[in-house]
Amino acid sequence: MAALNELIHQPTRLRIMAALNELAPETEVEFTYLRDLLQLTDGNLGTHLAKLEEAGYVQVRKTFVARKPRTYVALTPRGRLAFVEHLEALRAIVDGRLSGAAPSPPAEKDMEEESDERRGLRAGPA
Repeated sequence: MAALNELIHQPTRLRIMAALNELAPETEVEFTYLRDLLQLTDGNLGTHLAKLEEAGYVQVRKTFVARKPRTYVALTPRGRLAFVEHLEALRAIVDGRLSGAAPSPPAEKDMEEESDERRGLRAGPA
């Protein structure tokens, strides 16, 4: 089973990766578009992109268009692979494939006894 990727697992970075993963490989998106799509501040998005870029998951390209600075962001092949592996780990958790068969749910009687124990009640001698 693939392991959760702690860098990607952070909610904002997960949303960034999910948005970029929807693009065709090697497609860039403008920083402002991503910021507006995810409803983040410039600083918040910039901070998370820097962490993802440091890991090699995204590529950030800065340029000028009509003398105005523009920043473009793309998911790298390494980032796409890391995101897919993270999704596989999440699906394994949701599907109950942690380490083999999923445990059986407790019997109703066991749940009643557990609830009584939490309230400080004990069953009398049988």
